[in-house]
Amino acid sequence: MTVEIAADPGRRPARVMITRVVGLLAALIAALTVGTVLVLANQHSPHRENFSWFLAQPAPASWQKFTLPDGTGTLAAPPSLVRLPADPGTVAVGLPAGTGDLIYLDATPRQGDETLPGWAAFRIAHLRDDDTAAATLDAHAEHLTFAGGTGSCVLDDYVTRVGAHHYREIACLVQGAHGASVVVAATPAAEWNRYQPLLQQAVSAYSSP
Repeated sequence: MTVEIAADPGRRPARVMITRVVGLLAALIAALTVGTVLVLANQHSPHRENFSWFLAQPAPASWQKFTLPDGTGTLAAPPSLVRLPADPGTVAVGLPAGTGDLIYLDATPRQGDETLPGWAAFRIAHLRDDDTAAATLDAHAEHLTFAGGTGSCVLDDYVTRVGAHHYREIACLVQGAHGASVVVAATPAAEWNRYQPLLQQAVSAYSSP
């Protein structure tokens, strides 16, 4: 960009100076814009290291195991959790009623057209269509090695339409030799720091026989 000045040879140095200053300002603005975009991208783009905690490993011997009726997945849970009512063909466990806290582990056979490469987008879209006021993708990872299968996982936050309850969950689609299943580990966002290790351990122990 240049600034036009009257054609007076005596004023040419000023014209050059203005041109250079304007050029430097334009370059600086461009650099700042690019830097801002990169910072925002780094802040909001999910990265593989968000799932660096994941390592498929057997559950402790004291944990309970619940295999889906169709045999596509096995959910492991500590003895402090109990079986909860669930839809036919699924498994759900959580803390007993009256404890005042909420932990939810759920395993479900794949029921739609979800795929490993598109799991993150599918999960968030599903949450937004399923009685939630808002759903945010915090992190995702693909090509995770589960016992007996390969998985894609997301970490997300969502707020329910009724009661405006805020939850955080890990949700994984796991493909095994005999089919695919989904495992979900969730708790209120306010309790995440407290129950995060247990939920992560349960996801790491999920298997696809």
